[in-house]
Amino acid sequence: MSGEPSVREPPPVSRQTLLVRVTGTLVLALPAVVTWAGGLRPPVLSAVLIFGAGVLAAAILLMWAAETAQADMSGALAVALLALAALLPQYALDLYFAHAGATKPGYIALAAATMTGANRLLVGVGWALVVLAFALGVRRPAGRSGGGSGRHAARGTGRRTLRLAARHRIELGFLALATVLGFIPALTGEIGWYIAVVLIAVYVLYLVRLGRGARDDTRLVVGVPGRLVALPRRKRRVAAGAGFAAGALIVYVSTARFGDALVAAGTSLGVDEFLLVQWLAPVVSEAPLLLAAAMLAWRLRDADAIGTLLSGKVNQWTLLIALLPLAYRVGGGSWSLPLDSRQIEEVLLTAAQTVLGLALLIDLVFRRWEAAVLFVLFAVQFLLPGEDGRLVLSGVYLAIGFSVLIARYRELGEAMGTVVRPRPRRG
Repeated sequence: MSGEPSVREPPPVSRQTLLVRVTGTLVLALPAVVTWAGGLRPPVLSAVLIFGAGVLAAAILLMWAAETAQADMSGALAVALLALAALLPQYALDLYFAHAGATKPGYIALAAATMTGANRLLVGVGWALVVLAFALGVRRPAGRSGGGSGRHAARGTGRRTLRLAARHRIELGFLALATVLGFIPALTGEIGWYIAVVLIAVYVLYLVRLGRGARDDTRLVVGVPGRLVALPRRKRRVAAGAGFAAGALIVYVSTARFGDALVAAGTSLGVDEFLLVQWLAPVVSEAPLLLAAAMLAWRLRDADAIGTLLSGKVNQWTLLIALLPLAYRVGGGSWSLPLDSRQIEEVLLTAAQTVLGLALLIDLVFRRWEAAVLFVLFAVQFLLPGEDGRLVLSGVYLAIGFSVLIARYRELGEAMGTVVRPRPRRG
């Protein structure tokens, strides 16, 4: 087999456009790098903007690098890499709070805040955003589809639902397992080393299962990665490596300073630090992944779009949680990350939302009303603040989620089967 990928379309951007976009992203990160290198201490709000822009730029570079690297991997494993790489700034921020929590006790709560916020944002907003983008894509004029022969025949058929491919049962099966394990921290009041070990094992097994899939040499890659994927193999790998290196450097420069700036901004503005970190940080760090998934849906690549976000949910609900107590230990704390009552409620609410999200995707069809339910319940949490609101909303998520799972028990069994029974390699 040739080492070059087969893309369905010509590279969608010119060399000049490629240089403009890459340069623009690096310029976005430049103030953070200069501020860090010069040891400057800008005002709090300026620091939030400067280092927040750095986090955003890092996420973009890492996502481009991962999409480019997909050309040399199996389709499902490549999607998992894309989701993980795009979320690395989120990981870095969460691990920083957990690490610093050993010497700054207030930061322990912030580690739980950004982890739960990132998970709920991905499901409550990201999944609904994909449905909206798909609906707009179906309605747009056929001449603007940018489509190749491999797209779903959604336009003109009246299809209003997103459909996942059969291969996504792997993600759903492992998400089901992780969902059960995700309730343990809420029950024990800590994210212990024992659950970390189990979750890491689950994530590794997940990658192994994905690695058994066949390569997909007909994936649609557009934008900057579309241009880079068309390069000869050696240049393509150099470009991907450079993107990973630049992104990692910017993450190192920006993440901790962005986190500290958010905390300081909350104090100076009189805003709850927990809420500020819980929602503003994930919006910045996950924006590129959400927009990439929305663009896939707009191009009627619905399976790829929701599959990318589903993979992101799996790695955030396994690997991200697992790394928190390890970072806390490295920072000088114990082997278990303690949770107070509010953090326990936040973890419970996030786990309950995960149950519903799993239930709505388990039949490999994602309907508009299902996306609306997820988004509305996500929005309701801001209208029902406090302990009672979180507990009531958790109950609503669980009641609907378990009801749907009971009705779709056959599909749940098929998904769980991928965890214990590897699929044969195709091709």
